[in-house]
Amino acid sequence: MKRAVVIAFTFLVTATSAAAAKAGQPVAEAGRETEYVVLYKEGVNAADARGAIQAAGGRILKENGTVGLATVSTTDPGFTSLLRGSALIEGVARNRSVGGVPENAPMSDGAVRKVLRAEAFEEPGTGERGTPSAAKRRKPAPQAEPLSELQWDMKQIGATVDGSYKYGQGDPEVLVAILDTGVDGSHPDIAPNFNRELSRNFTVDIPVDADGEEVDGPCEEEPDRSCEDPADVDEDGHGTHVASALAAPINGLGIAGVAPKVSIVNLRVGSDAGYFFLQPSVDALTYAADIGVDVANMSFYTDPWLSNCTGNPSDSPEERLEQTTIRSAMQRALDYAHARGVTLITAIGNQAVDLTKDYVDSSSPNFVRVPGEKPHSRTITPDCDIMPVEGNHVIRVSATGVSERKSFGSNYGDGSTDLAAPGGDTYDTPDNTRDTTRATLAAYPKALAVARGELNPDGTPNVARVVRDCDDAVCAYYQYDQGTSMASPRAAGVAALIVSEHGHQDREHGGKTLNPDVVEAMLKTTATRKDCPTPAAYTYTRHLPNGTTVTDTHLCEGNRFRNGFYGYGIVNALRAVR
Repeated sequence: MKRAVVIAFTFLVTATSAAAAKAGQPVAEAGRETEYVVLYKEGVNAADARGAIQAAGGRILKENGTVGLATVSTTDPGFTSLLRGSALIEGVARNRSVGGVPENAPMSDGAVRKVLRAEAFEEPGTGERGTPSAAKRRKPAPQAEPLSELQWDMKQIGATVDGSYKYGQGDPEVLVAILDTGVDGSHPDIAPNFNRELSRNFTVDIPVDADGEEVDGPCEEEPDRSCEDPADVDEDGHGTHVASALAAPINGLGIAGVAPKVSIVNLRVGSDAGYFFLQPSVDALTYAADIGVDVANMSFYTDPWLSNCTGNPSDSPEERLEQTTIRSAMQRALDYAHARGVTLITAIGNQAVDLTKDYVDSSSPNFVRVPGEKPHSRTITPDCDIMPVEGNHVIRVSATGVSERKSFGSNYGDGSTDLAAPGGDTYDTPDNTRDTTRATLAAYPKALAVARGELNPDGTPNVARVVRDCDDAVCAYYQYDQGTSMASPRAAGVAALIVSEHGHQDREHGGKTLNPDVVEAMLKTTATRKDCPTPAAYTYTRHLPNGTTVTDTHLCEGNRFRNGFYGYGIVNALRAVR
């Protein structure tokens, strides 16, 4: 079983041959099989583009004809150089090394990853505050779910039995795609709304990277002894949390989601370790458009670059080419989905930076695609783009804590933030010390809780971040988590309610549909306006469990109608359905 991670990435490209070596970048070895992602120029004949790839020594493994993107395998270290000048090819990006790792390569505890959630929780036995025992739970309101009193997030946006649930809970014919690490379709608080027929897995787990370091772990240690998981499995937990926060049903067990009657479609694009590649992400977006998905939640960024720049002086020419390729390919897929009625919603990210200002990224590239590859420090300017977060037609969501302050780890920026939604902030407490219950609660696969040693022999949780609820027939598990990854699906849930209430018949796919631009306008007009704090330069103070104190100051720019912390406001389910 894989290690716990969280959310979101995808990788591609890097240097080739002498030019890369001159730039100080690792190069592909002759004879070593390596994958690339190749983007065709728009309007070219696909057969001609395939011919150019084959002439350069490439073998096409997979092709998305809608976008013009192919995954290619080659043993030629000069593959990128041979294609760069082709009139048929727009870009080339290294995907990953697929061979040459020694059979007895050492396994570490895994590479350090840049995750989108703000901060992991403490390990068991460290005295976390706020252990959610049964004795501490308040009695739920009449007709509310058993754990509803732990869902401060739903109260913040009016998604309660006395709020939006009274007027609209969503329509089963509205399809919401979860582009994530997978969804546990057997979870008791997901299964009633899970569309197994339309769900797909677009990715394959990766045992090790090019340095032989463990990524997803050995395939034989998977529950199914395979790196190709079914489309109803989540061996990370992140995608299950996202799906449940959006659409957990009202069934007398556990929690309820924002839109408890809409249908969940699992489009798995992230590996167990939380890496999101370009080809799976593009394939999932075009598939979502083709099957009539109404809302897509994307709590991830495409690896290996946190932000993709076209002219960063710290990057080699090959690295600039691959980042340009990522931007172009993702934007084509976003354009395709938007034009076919998919409302696209993303987490704005957890680097705690203003995306409209310069900032330093030292995490990219974050995946070892050729031996010895390392991230390097570079200044990110506003003309660089995190994808799909900063793509066109995408609604970007920042995270709030229980007090409605912007979460300490959430990115922000006036003109970058579109909306805000509850995503949790464990330090949003009167004394600025950590409290697990200030994160958000949603479904958690039991298999992961067992594998991670988080349950006692009798099935009760032994860590504060895991909660169990049982009815007469079954028990289900839930996990506290925090970050903009958690905010995004709560906003997507409100979007699904809007389509349910105001959509019209979809003559092509059946069910309902609503123009994504209309959905976005309604999300913004029904949001609860939220001013910048006073003073606008807000200082976050955190007293960490190890005894240290950390402070960070974020400047909120803008006004009550739109600002860098909240965009057009905090989404509101009740106002959306009424």
